[in-house]
Amino acid sequence: MNAVRDGAPAGAPDGRYGRSADARADRKLKIIGSVLGVLLLLLVGWLGYGYISKQTISAELIKFDLNSSQTEVAVHLEIRKDADATGTCTVRAIAESGAEVGRKDVRIDQVGQTRIDEIYPIRTTAKATSAELLGCAADSR
Repeated sequence: MNAVRDGAPAGAPDGRYGRSADARADRKLKIIGSVLGVLLLLLVGWLGYGYISKQTISAELIKFDLNSSQTEVAVHLEIRKDADATGTCTVRAIAESGAEVGRKDVRIDQVGQTRIDEIYPIRTTAKATSAELLGCAADSR
């Protein structure tokens, strides 16, 4: 009686009858995994590029100063945008409890500039302890 080992008859030299079924399946799985991995990376790159390319206005909250009268917070924003872009950035003042005590929509109308560095006051209804930039949105073109 002849025994069978990895799809080849017993006593047959290794590699004489090609790869075993397990080796062929492993190779196919590796190829499929590699193709799916590359497709996933391409999808993430495409979505990331689409998100970044749509943002024509972005800003960074550099610092904030709490007014001693406790009715105003001054926020220092650095805004970067396309030269012809206009839009709005929203900032808010926050109390120690976490409640919002002031909010302001800062209008960005400076056409021709790509970088704006200004201080904007936010009136508050109570003492603020922090300020936060919520985000910026460009006007529809």
